[in-house]
Amino acid sequence: MRTALVIGTGLIGTSAALALAQRGVLVHLEDHDPGQARTAAALGAGTDEAPEGPVDLAVVAAPPAHVAAVLADAMRRGVARGYLDVASVKGGPRRELEALGLDLSAYIGTHPMSGREKSGPLAATGDLFEGRPWVLTPTRDTDTEVLNLALELVSHCRALPVVMDADAHDRAVALVSHMPHLVSSLVAARLENAEEAAVRLCGQGIRDVTRIAASDPRMWIDILSANPGPVADLLTDVSADLEETVRALRALQSSDEAKRRDGVDGIEDVLRRGNAGQVRVPGKHGAAPRVYEVVAVFIDDQPGQLARIFADAGRAGVNIEDVRIEHATGQQAGLVQLMVEPKSAAVLSAALKERGWAIRQ
Repeated sequence: MRTALVIGTGLIGTSAALALAQRGVLVHLEDHDPGQARTAAALGAGTDEAPEGPVDLAVVAAPPAHVAAVLADAMRRGVARGYLDVASVKGGPRRELEALGLDLSAYIGTHPMSGREKSGPLAATGDLFEGRPWVLTPTRDTDTEVLNLALELVSHCRALPVVMDADAHDRAVALVSHMPHLVSSLVAARLENAEEAAVRLCGQGIRDVTRIAASDPRMWIDILSANPGPVADLLTDVSADLEETVRALRALQSSDEAKRRDGVDGIEDVLRRGNAGQVRVPGKHGAAPRVYEVVAVFIDDQPGQLARIFADAGRAGVNIEDVRIEHATGQQAGLVQLMVEPKSAAVLSAALKERGWAIRQ
């Protein structure tokens, strides 16, 4: 691939353009808002000048509700040899294109499984997709050359190609992305009118659960409007679980011992099923999840503290597998949780203590 046209210069489109430009591809940028395309170009994502002829690949990064229309326009203009989109739903746009009577041999639906809570070109980075799955949904009609162009794009973005059926993809993202986002928003909505004294008690748990609720509502309306059925089916199941959990909690309030035992069984059931589901979430690099031991270190909120910890861990020959930070309420301090292999925990604790760090026992 030598040339590409990215249509839609938001977070995903600009990030893909940055990755391609960094690999030496001549990228042209197009957007319904010319100012946004100019911003992406200023960031080094390519040029906002129109290509003189057909490019190798057109990447449509429009909202799901507009993907089919944008793709159809690009195909009718003949702007590229191959076309793909990066929308988070796949079945609907393809059916819309089929209904328009277009030749879809030059098209493949794709979805990079990566993103951020922020949107727009200023939030884009060239490494946004690195190490992340990138779903490809070819059909029997998909031309081999187009599939190869899509795989080349995925390679340039350093993502991991995953081939799926379009409708199976839509059911999968409803489960792992769309439904969890709504649940996160429902939890966060409880905080909107909560007493300030209660909100000040928020810890890492509530931050973890509500993090994705910070995303742009307009973007998510587009996403959910394109995949409502599978999401509604999942929320129906969640609703049934919630009703049963409420019933069990009410039973725990009873003075009747038998009802209380029934309540305990109900709560234990949902918690155990939660455990069973959580362990299926892929771990580091998409591999099977592994159990790490936590070394918790108290730090001051000052520049260079994390760098010092990582440097001291490196001197001790210990690899930090993951890290989390809990900030102390009302203080310029926090707790850094370093996840390491169990055999390395004692070594790291001793090394950090020797270098003056305070370790939580």
